[in-house]
Amino acid sequence: MTNRVGGQNVSRETYERLECFVALVHKWTAKINLIAPATVDHIWSRHIDDSAMIYGLANQSAKKWTDIGSGGGFPGIVVAILAKGDSSKIQVTLIESDQRKATFLRTAVRNLDLNARVLAERIEMAPQQEADIVSARALTSLSGMMPLLQRHLSQTGSALLHKGRNYQQEIAQAREKWSFDLEEYPSFTDPDARLLKIKGISERE
Repeated sequence: MTNRVGGQNVSRETYERLECFVALVHKWTAKINLIAPATVDHIWSRHIDDSAMIYGLANQSAKKWTDIGSGGGFPGIVVAILAKGDSSKIQVTLIESDQRKATFLRTAVRNLDLNARVLAERIEMAPQQEADIVSARALTSLSGMMPLLQRHLSQTGSALLHKGRNYQQEIAQAREKWSFDLEEYPSFTDPDARLLKIKGISERE
């Protein structure tokens, strides 16, 4: 039996692991602000599906995935859950400077037996990851994200980012200072949003 998550089929075991993660998010959100209160009742459509869509764009040969500003584990923990369901060799590194959120992420990794690790450090100070994929969601503007992506991506790596309705403006502003290759994909959960796949980042001279 399979279930649909973020536009792709997942096994019953993977779906059950996602359900366990959702329960963990609900439990911890009562203590610390993992997700916005207004989205708690819509966690599957607003957070799980969004995160699964990012995983669906990944190069299947990727081995090192770094999620920056991981917060409540979206998309990082969801990526690690889906990778485990695919028997993927991807190792996920989650970078989160907030100590309480980092503790939550470590709890999720341990409870769900995921191939992931948590760095409780500032993104710009964390060791360079040389990642095949860097993901981020609701972190900062695209311009603000560029030096962080450049720091942690390998030369051939790709960034996978979920952006809201102002994505076109963010792209235009980022291009004023940065050069990069861009692919855009529609969001299943928000017609005004886009998933961005970015490669070849360099600062304009």
